[in-house]
Amino acid sequence: MAHRLGGRRKNVKKGFQFTLMVVGASGTGRTTFVNTLCDDHVLSKKESDNPEDAHNEEGIKIKPIVVELDEDGVRISLTIVDTPGFGDNIDNEACFHEIGTYLDKQYDDILAEESRIKRNPRFRDNRIHALLYFIAPTGHALREIDIELLRRLSPRVNVIPVIGRADSLTPSELQDFKRRIMEDIEHYNIPIYNFPYDVEEDEEDTIEENSELRALLPFSIIGSEEEITVNGRTVRGRQYPWGAVEVDNPKHSDFGRLRSALLSSHLQDLKEITHDFLYENYRTEKLSRTVNGGDQENASINPEDMASQSVRLKEEQLRKEEEKLREIELKVQREIQEKRAELMSKEEALRNLEARLAQAQLAD
Repeated sequence: MAHRLGGRRKNVKKGFQFTLMVVGASGTGRTTFVNTLCDDHVLSKKESDNPEDAHNEEGIKIKPIVVELDEDGVRISLTIVDTPGFGDNIDNEACFHEIGTYLDKQYDDILAEESRIKRNPRFRDNRIHALLYFIAPTGHALREIDIELLRRLSPRVNVIPVIGRADSLTPSELQDFKRRIMEDIEHYNIPIYNFPYDVEEDEEDTIEENSELRALLPFSIIGSEEEITVNGRTVRGRQYPWGAVEVDNPKHSDFGRLRSALLSSHLQDLKEITHDFLYENYRTEKLSRTVNGGDQENASINPEDMASQSVRLKEEQLRKEEEKLREIELKVQREIQEKRAELMSKEEALRNLEARLAQAQLAD
């Protein structure tokens, strides 16, 4: 524990690296959200199509952009990975393939770096720690393209579903839409990032916070790069004939809670899950295929290094099994000590009772 605390103090002083991918069809508010998140003009909106070129399908493009942020004195090097062109084509199979390939490439780069005898001190970890998927505010349920993307990518990355341009729905429509989306996610058994917690292990504050965030899924997002005046206050929002919508007002949008989770409260958890579970699962699959001769696509890691990695993987698996056995042993020892203490307490109570009975008999 002391080592982890020391490491976190060092991270706070040094700053954090965090990589966020944003995926959504044109018109779902993806670009505006990123600019609102960073409070800066990071992404440019797509210009109006030339009518003569409107029939051309450009396809998806994956564009990483690094933004330096300061969150309460903590420096965050945030990499935004944008995916313009997603969902714009009639056949979006290429979109799924491009995003999946990009995710796997980042894992392969880490795997290759781990295999080197001498590591590169300037190597940058570009693994995606969270993927925000923007769902069009149709008010109905998940579309086929939504389900397909979520099913394909959730095993590889922490997917967090959000409803873009949520102010296009009434409050009751929004709540019904959220409910139907979560029902679809449960029906198709899609493992999204649902702010996990352990009732037996985690503290009450953590359980309460994660329960609240889980209840907000999918987050309803309203973004705006403009400032408006509401009751004499200058806020980020949108002005409509019927009233104003404030970006940072929790009654209007989940933007503030999502931003805080991504860049503060759950940043480290997202990174740890990416490394400890998602990457380890990918690594195990990759090495297993390579050892069995089933993966000939990636030749960036030579056979000797792969063999070394395979041995290291088995050693780590043994180490984890040993840790589990030690935990079980410690748990059993604690239970034995508790039972022993309980038994001694009962024996002490019995002796006291016998002593009182003996005194009573002598008094008689």
